[in-house]
Amino acid sequence: MTVEDKLQRLQTLFAQMEQALIAYSGGIDSTLVAKVAFDVLGDRALAITANSPSLLPEDFEDAQVQAADIGIAHRVVTTHEMDNPNYTTNPVNRCYFCKSELYDTLKPLASEWGYAYVVDGVNADDLHDYRPGIQAAKERGTRSPLAELGITKLDVRDISKRLGLPWWDKPAQPCLSSRFPYGEEITVEKLRRVGQAERYLRKLGWSTLRVRSQSDTARIELPAAEIPTFIQKTNLSELVGAFKGYGFTYVTLDLEGFVSGKLNQALSLTSSLS
Repeated sequence: MTVEDKLQRLQTLFAQMEQALIAYSGGIDSTLVAKVAFDVLGDRALAITANSPSLLPEDFEDAQVQAADIGIAHRVVTTHEMDNPNYTTNPVNRCYFCKSELYDTLKPLASEWGYAYVVDGVNADDLHDYRPGIQAAKERGTRSPLAELGITKLDVRDISKRLGLPWWDKPAQPCLSSRFPYGEEITVEKLRRVGQAERYLRKLGWSTLRVRSQSDTARIELPAAEIPTFIQKTNLSELVGAFKGYGFTYVTLDLEGFVSGKLNQALSLTSSLS
């Protein structure tokens, strides 16, 4: 099936919906959903971004800029997952409680404002990873157009490029809470220091990265092929000083390199040993 075919199917799905409220993070997936929904539905599509401490300020700004570029109506709500100990204690199903908070906020708004559907940016690849938030969304009647049509992350990039969206190759950016090993408590201050550390690295020119936080240790993940250049070009003493200023005691580099969803490897290992 061609990129044009997949785009047409997505357009047809939104035409059948007639109205849609989009859970819009500013990531490439939900942005494509917002773009196509607006192209098809116009003012019958609304994008809503949930702002919270787990969202990088830059990502929040990106969401606003991209929504304005698309032309879709855009609103912001504040979610309060950080008030829920089921979330902040960081269990393996932490994302379930985050998405429960999100859709318990969006669903009443959709009903109040007359939107028949709440949709998200879950793609077909997400269904093959450990994503407890998907369950929370389904329980609340949220639809996932990309996943429903079998549209993968690669498809999302291809379609976004086909539509001329300048952010078609934007790196994936899950919420900052994903930087902590399961079982370690998440606080606003810990989220802030991780965000500061990742911002520091992006200003140095690195785009695909994670700063994993474990207790007082920062573990930098970069694509394996970029690690030699990083070591050669980076003033490591300045970097360590900056990270310590953010509140870390130790700063390390993960020699395996960047792996999306790396913290879920521990779950796979535990499952294989049981």
